[in-house]
Order: sequence, then C-alpha cells, then structure tokens
Amino acid sequence: MNIHYLQHVPFEGPGYIKEWTDNTDHQLTGAHLYKEEKLPSPDELDALIVMGGPMGVGDEGSYPWLSPEKELIKRCIQEKKKVLGICLGAQLIADVLGAGVTAMSQKEIGWFPLHWSKESGEHPLLDFLPARQTVLHWHGDMFDIPAGALPLASSDCCPNQGFVIDNQVLGLQFHLEMTPEGLSKLISHSEDKLSTEGDYVQDPETMLNSSSFKTNNKTMAKMLDQFLAAD
Repeated sequence: MNIHYLQHVPFEGPGYIKEWTDNTDHQLTGAHLYKEEKLPSPDELDALIVMGGPMGVGDEGSYPWLSPEKELIKRCIQEKKKVLGICLGAQLIADVLGAGVTAMSQKEIGWFPLHWSKESGEHPLLDFLPARQTVLHWHGDMFDIPAGALPLASSDCCPNQGFVIDNQVLGLQFHLEMTPEGLSKLISHSEDKLSTEGDYVQDPETMLNSSSFKTNNKTMAKMLDQFLAAD
C-alpha cells in the first residue's frame, strides 16, 4: 500500500511507523506541513496517517495549512481511504467529522495506564489488546467521539482516548509510535509544557527511562497490520 503521513512539526515524526514500513512491502511517503510541502491527492495514496503536534484544531490563523489538511482528511474519508490519526491527528479527524475538541482541565503528559474498552476487544481490528496497558500520553485537549464511531479507550485523566469507524478510520489520543529518540526530541522542544504542575505530568527522566517503548511499538505494529489488511 501507498501510505502517506502528515507531519506538523520537525520534532514529531512517524517514529516506529517508519521502522515498521521498512520491514514490510508498504511504501511510506510524507508531507512536512511546517515546510509548506505539497499535500497529495487522495488518488495518490491508500492510507493517510496524521501525526501529532502542539497546535490546536482551530489554529488556522497561526497555521494556515490546517485548512487544506482538514480538507484532505475529509476527502480521504469520503473516498474510503484508510485514515489513522495520532494525538492532534485524531483530534483533526474528530473535528472533520463534526465532533467537538476541547481543552481538558489538566494536561496528561507521561506514561499512564490506558483502559481499553470491552468493545475494542471485540472489534476485529483490535481483538489482541489487553484490558489495560501503559502508554505515552502528551496532550491538553480531548476529542468527543464522532457520531457512529466506537469508543476504544479511556484513562483516569481523559475519558475519550480512541475511536474507530468500521475498518476505515482510527483515532488514537496517545503515542504507540513513540521511540526513545522521538521522545527525547519532543521533550527538548517542550520545556513550557513540562513546567506545568499536575497529577498527570511526569518529569523527563521518568518518561525517558520507561520500559514500555517496545511493548507499545509492538502494539502499533499489530494494529497497523490488522488495520491496513482489513476490508
């Protein structure tokens, strides 16, 4: 498959997804929107992956490329392309589908337990998931679940952590794709966010010394395998 990712900032790339595609027959290309690179046509791709970023879904005034990006996401969904959104990417999908995206009462940054829903374990794309898993969170906004979507997960801080629509659209608020190198870059560009006090903000040393990277990356790989193969 031709997989295309959209990257919003230099320090938040595809991470483990690149390693995964390197070991498959899939082709991975990307557009770096902060460089104002050209967006593809839906006809040029089979799957779209929308990465994270520090901006919000309504920040078109500061990031004018958000408007054509949203239009591409909408067209890909309409044309039955596979669409996966991670963090900001999931929020953009929710926004395009008419669901709200709002600020949370506190930020969630660090490795915290995720509770996969009973429904997610019964979905053919996600039937391998445990009931509970420690994942990396890095967000201060939360999406509402789009109409017709199946809620996938929650955390103690954030009730809406994922959704899926049929076998085509998948939104994840958290970062299964993150590698130690990627997290180090993210931390180095985010001192302002890490200065926030709260029950769900970890210090950089704790985050970087986590033993959960490999487990999360394996979950990402299995999820991609099943998501892209499903009719």
